[in-house]
Amino acid sequence: MRSMNRAERRARLALRHRLAAPARTDDVLDIARSMLVLHATDPATVFLSVAARSVHAVPAAVEKALYGDRTLLRMLAMRRTMFVAPTDLVPVLQASTANGLAARQRATYARMIGRGSDIADAPALFTRAEEAAHAALLARGEATGAQLSADVPLLRTQVDPAPGKSYSRPTNITTWVLVTLGCEGRIVRGRPNGSWTSSQYMWSPVETWLPGGIEDLPAAEARADLVRRWLRAFGPAPAADLKWWTGWSAGDVKKALALLDVTEVDLDGATGIVLSDDLEPAPAPEPWAALLPALDPTPMGWQERGWFLGAHRPRLFDRNGNIGPSVWWDGRIVGGWAQRRDGEIAVRLLEDVGADAESAVEREAARMAEWFGDVRAIPRFRTPLERELTA
Repeated sequence: MRSMNRAERRARLALRHRLAAPARTDDVLDIARSMLVLHATDPATVFLSVAARSVHAVPAAVEKALYGDRTLLRMLAMRRTMFVAPTDLVPVLQASTANGLAARQRATYARMIGRGSDIADAPALFTRAEEAAHAALLARGEATGAQLSADVPLLRTQVDPAPGKSYSRPTNITTWVLVTLGCEGRIVRGRPNGSWTSSQYMWSPVETWLPGGIEDLPAAEARADLVRRWLRAFGPAPAADLKWWTGWSAGDVKKALALLDVTEVDLDGATGIVLSDDLEPAPAPEPWAALLPALDPTPMGWQERGWFLGAHRPRLFDRNGNIGPSVWWDGRIVGGWAQRRDGEIAVRLLEDVGADAESAVEREAARMAEWFGDVRAIPRFRTPLERELTA
């Protein structure tokens, strides 16, 4: 069995994730394609993930790709997580993941409506609300949830989301309907109301980004395509990492792998998989430093992170498994960072990395401070070290 040790995996990560200096680029779309998708649960992550992998790109370049060129699109996909994806990948994500997610969301919300109101046929009401909201959005071309709620009385239907609980408060179904329409691939989140850290998005018909709508692909074919792309970017890796990243069942992962030509390899005693045409060793780049934001797609790309995380998990992750801002040196996480109220980028190294590494990290911190400019962004999920640095 071919062996791929930690050093080789770190070299691949450096080059394929565009973190080593020779691999960086100012092409925002290429950066997104290198990672398959960019995590977007926290809006700032998209911009800061690009910053870490670019040379001279600025926030306006990311906004241009999202809202001007529209080569990137926001959508819920794997693990019901928000991502920014290249538009040419959207049909694969839709067929492999989002269609199933839409069905589950619709069923969940219908149950909540039935449980929290006196509506007799909750599924039928939800369907009518979807169709009415979609028609209203087509008429407007672009709208906020509040505007659509004003247009469509059904969206103002009141539901008690947790009957009998002291913390429950009546809510209307506007967000539930719009989220489900988004999962179905009928509408998309557009430009936010505010800076690039805002999550108050305008909604648009999907045709605004994809004139012909989302191409319909067979689910099995789409899953195999997504797995192939994931292995190219994140392989070699154990199959358990792939199952975690996709959020699919073990059966769906197994079926997708069966459609591909893959090879088992030894990962320091564990069994991993890699595409059979991707067994050549990666050349080790010169040592590199990077400051990655909270929920960056690199550390969130694997479930088993020991080969680059070491013993630093308690300081850098929250209780739900979300990583905060991390400092990298030559393929390993060696510390964390945070933006303070005055804009300073505070860094805490958690191990001795030497003077050269410290200087490289300082240069990256200065570059990130310039990227933020006057913008201040607190990560949506606070981690122990990030809280310490901003206290």
